[in-house]
Formats: sequence, structure tokens, C-alpha cells
Amino acid sequence: MVSIHPHASEKILHQVQKKDLIRDLRDFLPDSAILSDTEELKPYECDGLAAFRCVPWLVLLPDSIDQIQAILRLCHRLGVPVVARGAGTGLSGGALPLDNGILLCLAKFNRILEIDPANRSARVQPGVRNLAISEAAATYGLYYAPDPSSQIACSIGGNIAENSGGVHCLKYGLTTHNLLQVKLLTMDGEMLDIGGSGLDGPGYDLLALVTGSEGMLGIIVEATVKLQPIPEHTQVVMAAFASIEQAGAAVAGIIAAGLIPAGLEMMDKTTIHAAEAFVHAGYPLDAAAILLCELDGGREQVEEELAQACRLLQEFGAEPLKVARDERERQQFWAGRKSAFPAVGRISPDYYCMDGTIPRRHLASMLKEIAALSKQYGLTVANVFHAGDGNLHPLILYDAEQPGAMQRAEQLGGDILALSIAAGGTITGEHGVGVEKIDHMCLQFSGPELAQFHALKNAFDAKGLLNPGKAVPTLHRCAEFGAMHVHGSDTHDPQIPRF
Repeated sequence: MVSIHPHASEKILHQVQKKDLIRDLRDFLPDSAILSDTEELKPYECDGLAAFRCVPWLVLLPDSIDQIQAILRLCHRLGVPVVARGAGTGLSGGALPLDNGILLCLAKFNRILEIDPANRSARVQPGVRNLAISEAAATYGLYYAPDPSSQIACSIGGNIAENSGGVHCLKYGLTTHNLLQVKLLTMDGEMLDIGGSGLDGPGYDLLALVTGSEGMLGIIVEATVKLQPIPEHTQVVMAAFASIEQAGAAVAGIIAAGLIPAGLEMMDKTTIHAAEAFVHAGYPLDAAAILLCELDGGREQVEEELAQACRLLQEFGAEPLKVARDERERQQFWAGRKSAFPAVGRISPDYYCMDGTIPRRHLASMLKEIAALSKQYGLTVANVFHAGDGNLHPLILYDAEQPGAMQRAEQLGGDILALSIAAGGTITGEHGVGVEKIDHMCLQFSGPELAQFHALKNAFDAKGLLNPGKAVPTLHRCAEFGAMHVHGSDTHDPQIPRF
């Protein structure tokens, strides 16, 4: 594990003394909402990317919007940076605290304010768990579609901040496609209502801008999300392949045939063995890769599409195929996939999870490249990903106790991200940039594009106090990283391989 702080040129310095700030905070916060002792702060030193840690300067636990507004206004006046935190399940260091700023924890904002079955929507506070929305809506025959693997714990505010996905987002979209409206507090405490209750909100589409902004533009204090009818019928088929390239080709073939499964997920041999040992999902241990293809809708539609999917999978070499016999077995198939990350954690002291996204047609060739990099670096890579939308989650296995192992894992991960860019993809599909991928933003975007990002940030947060040092690098940082094209050069960057 390493302790880090934001890039030196991006770190905000202020002269406020902690004791003076605490004195001012006590004007509107109870002592129980102000954590300042080391033993109280330690549990907040990282999010789900535990390799990067920083003990926060101060943690605040407000329970009302008025308290958040007062905190932001005070910090804005004094120049104290603020990092928002939800459930802390993020995997990119987006909620990594600062050693000179406030960590604003929204865990107490955990109420579902309204379920509106007529308009198929739910109005919730940011600390509500993803799965809790579906549990509350089930009474009305509705559910919330985006389902990250961490949905039992992750909060909707964090999902919006990172534009989270999930195994069923191929058909139903990411968070941004299932969001209607947010209430957002700016750094100076102004309340903004962004979006609307209908299919489209008034004015510019600022909702799309806020979704995935990683806590850099404002603090979300309320969200209205879309709900979907629970499908009449759902069925899943598990297809085993003798090679991972065959499985990748099958994914492209299914989409090319016009089928849009609710979920289309792939796991390689390493992940299959880890998941099977962990949850006993019934996976074939002799397969090089498996696909889980789920279809939902009306019963007749599902049966017809299931037959078509099975024919296609067999054409691409699937052997054997296994259709879930009942709901219990369907849930068991998915339990293995949803438990893949903790399952891999049982077979390796540490792992580093990547999040690149590529066009589906490049899946097979990308997996070959990842295998070659795995051999080059001497590190095992377990592949598990949202195959239907090309969102890769290679898990790089390493032992942090071995000198240089973490650095090799980071370098391998960086090479995978560079390959994703070269394939016409992106460095993140749902986990966000945070601190983890900030240098690779320099490879993804040009200097003028990064300058535009900073201009947008400035429009919402002129002092740069919200989540500084995350997501969007400075051009100076990119120059230090060695990304040539940020200076406007058309020369091919040697860090990005030809694909």
C-alpha cells in the first residue's frame, strides 16, 4: 500500500488552522458530525482502490441539506478543498481524501423520498444503496436497471458521479440513461435543479455533463431515477468455449445478428475457477471461457430469442450450452459473475482492476494482446467483463509484499489502457478516472480538449476546491507524463501502440 497526495502542481494550499475551522463548523454541526482524531479518520483513508491511501484532514457527517450548504459556503470562503464520499466502493480513487481538506461523507442521506409508479420514477437521497431502490420499487412491479456488482453496498450518488454500469446495462443503459433529475449544490452553496421529470429537461443538457463528473462540479443531494417494469420472463444461457477468442467472436456475432440481450458477460478460465470455488455456480472448469447471455421480455419473445442465441453460440463453437432450468439456477449463474471480484481476491494477495472499453469487434484481438502483456510482465491476468458493450475488467494479480510488484501491475494496467485507446475505445467504462487513470487522460485527449474540460470545471467551481487533483490533468502534468499529442502535435505518441 502507498500513501499519496494530489500532484504537487494541483494541490491547493490554505492557511486555515484545523482548530479554527472546527470552531466555525460547530456553529451548525454537532460534535458527533465532526471527526478529527486519527483513529476516527483512519477508516476513511481510501475508497475501493485500497492501494492508494491518504488520511483525511477532517471528516464531516452532515444530515441535512442546510448543513451541507453551510459547510460549502464556509469552505468556499476560506479556500478549503472538499471531497465528497458515498459508500466508498469506487475503484478509481475518486473519493480518495486530501490531507489538507474536508471529506464530506453523505452516508446519512439514505432515504427513498418517493416512488412514483405512474411515472415510473423514484426520488432518492444520494446515500441510498443501488439495490435498495429496486427493493422498494418491487411492490409496484418496477425496478432500477443499472446494477453494478457492488449494488448491495454502492450508493446512487456515487453511481451518478462515476456513471456506473452493470451486467444488465447492455439493454437498459448506464446510469446516465436512467437518470431524470438531480439537485446539485455548487461549491459556493447555490442549489441547482438539473434535468426534469419528463423525457427531457429544459435548457442545455447539463444532466449529461454532471453524470460522470466525479464530484468535481457539485455535490448531489437528491436524484430522480427512471424505473423499469419487471420483465414478464427472463432466461439465461451459459455457453462454454474452448478458446477465449471464440467467445469474443461469439459476442460480436450475437450483436451483429440484431440480438440485444439484457446481459452478455464473459469470464476466462482463471476467473471461472475462482468463482466456482467461491460460490459453486455450476461453471464448467474445463472451459477456456464462458459467456452468460440473458434475455428478458414477454415469454414468447424470450423463447424465440433464446433459441436464436443458442444457434448463434453453437455456430461460434460453444460446447456445451446450458440453459438455466429455473429461477434459482439463473440466480446461481449470475452469483458467480457478480462475485468474480471477491472470488479472485481469494486466490491472490492483491489485484489491480482495469476498466477500459473497446469496440466489440476488437474483443478477440484485445484478449490476445492482454495475454501477451501478462506473459511479458510475469503477472497473471483474470479477465471478466461486460462483453456486450466492450467494457473490459482485467484483474491483474500481484503480491504487494514483493518489491516492485505493484509498479509492474500499474505498468501492465497502463499498457492495457493504451491498447484500449488505440482500438478506438476509452480508458474507463464505469469506474471513472479518479487518481488511478489521470495520467492516461493525457493519452486519451488532446491539449485543447483538456483545456475545455478545465473551462467547464471553472464555470462550476472557479476556485477549484471540489475534488482537486482528480480526473482531469493539467497540461503541465501531461507534459511531465510524456504525452506528446497534448501539445497539438500530430505525431503518433509512442506510448499508444498501433492497433
